[in-house]
Amino acid sequence: MIVLSIDFNSEEALYMQLRNQIIMGIAMEEYKEGDSLPSVRQLADSIGINMHTVNKAYSVLRQEGFVKLDRRKGAVVALSYDKIQALNELRQNMNVVLAKGICKGISREEAHQILDQIYDEYLGVRF
Repeated sequence: MIVLSIDFNSEEALYMQLRNQIIMGIAMEEYKEGDSLPSVRQLADSIGINMHTVNKAYSVLRQEGFVKLDRRKGAVVALSYDKIQALNELRQNMNVVLAKGICKGISREEAHQILDQIYDEYLGVRF
């Protein structure tokens, strides 16, 4: 069973919190290609949220190429990606994050250090 922690006080939408944690789980190889995710009902009950919220998270993950939805197996990790599209999305997301950092006085070196630390955390799981 997936262990997810939802912050009900966060300004981030619950479905986005689910989406982000599942993506991080895939990156850390907690969930591998072909693994079935819990059913919408199971996950909603275990976290204490509405099934529509889980359904929305799974739909977004499908649209983004992280899972496929199968009538028999439910949501299954299935990574389909276009590297050029992934790089463009990364650049777009990082633009906002870096702009916020620059506004808060974070230097290029500090940003690089944070990026390297996060990247190493994901890679460290694999070695």
